Amino acid sequence: MKHQPRKRFGQHFLADDSVIDAIVREIAPKAGQAMVEIGPGLAALTQPLVERLGRLTVVELDRDLAAKLRQHPQLDVVESDVLRIDFTALAASMGVPSLRVAGNLPYNISTPILFHLLDHVGAVEDQHFMLQKEVVDRMVASPATADYGRLSVMLQWRYEMENVLHVPPEAFDPPPKVDSAVVRMIPLAATEQLDAALLSELVQVAFSQRRKLLRHSLGKWLEAKAFGGTFDVQRRAEEVPVAEYVSLAQSLR
Repeated sequence: MKHQPRKRFGQHFLADDSVIDAIVREIAPKAGQAMVEIGPGLAALTQPLVERLGRLTVVELDRDLAAKLRQHPQLDVVESDVLRIDFTALAASMGVPSLRVAGNLPYNISTPILFHLLDHVGAVEDQHFMLQKEVVDRMVASPATADYGRLSVMLQWRYEMENVLHVPPEAFDPPPKVDSAVVRMIPLAATEQLDAALLSELVQVAFSQRRKLLRHSLGKWLEAKAFGGTFDVQRRAEEVPVAEYVSLAQSLR
C-alpha cells in the first residue's frame, strides 16, 4: 500500500530524480563518512546517499516509515522526534568527532530543528537541508535587507551558509504551496567567551520592534543591564551586522 503523506508531520516527499541527483552532488557523500539524515521519508534521498556512504543513520518519527526503513540492511534507524536527539551523544556513540547532517526538513518545525542543532554545533562537520525558500532567504540574509533578522544573526554567528539549489513545488509529492531551497551550513570556529543564551536574548529584544530605532528596545534593555560601553542605538536592528551583536554580547559578559 502506498504511504499517504501525513499533514501533521509536514510530509512532502521528493519525487524528481534530477533534483535528487543535484542535492546529492551538493552533499558529495564519500564512503565511510558518518552521516545522519533527518526525515528520510520514502528514502528518495536516502538510497543514493547510502549507496555512496556504505552505511547511514536516519531519524524518522513516522512509525510506519521507520518500520519500512528498518528493512534496509545498510540503515541504522532512530525512531524519534529529532528535537529529542542528542547529536553530540550520537556522534560519540558512532565513534566519530563530528557528523555530517542532511535532510528534507518538515516545514512546520524547521526553525526549531535548526536551533536544536545549534546546541550541538561542536559535533557537526556540515549540514545540508532542504527548507522553505523563504526560511533559507532569512538564514543567509545580509544586514540592511528585509530578510535579515533574528534567524540570520543566530545562525550566521556559528555557520558559514550558502543557498546552493532552488527546488520548485512540482519536485514533491504532494507539491507544497511554496518554493524550496537547499542550504549548505558549515560551522565556524567557536567564538570564545560568548554566552549563547545572552546573545539570543539580546537579538530577540533588538528585533522585537524592528521598525523602530534600537533606543526604543535594545537601548532600554542595555540600560537595565547597566551597560557602560558604547553601542549606537540610533539604528534599526536590521542595520547592525552580526559581528556587532556578537561583540556587544561579549562585552556584556
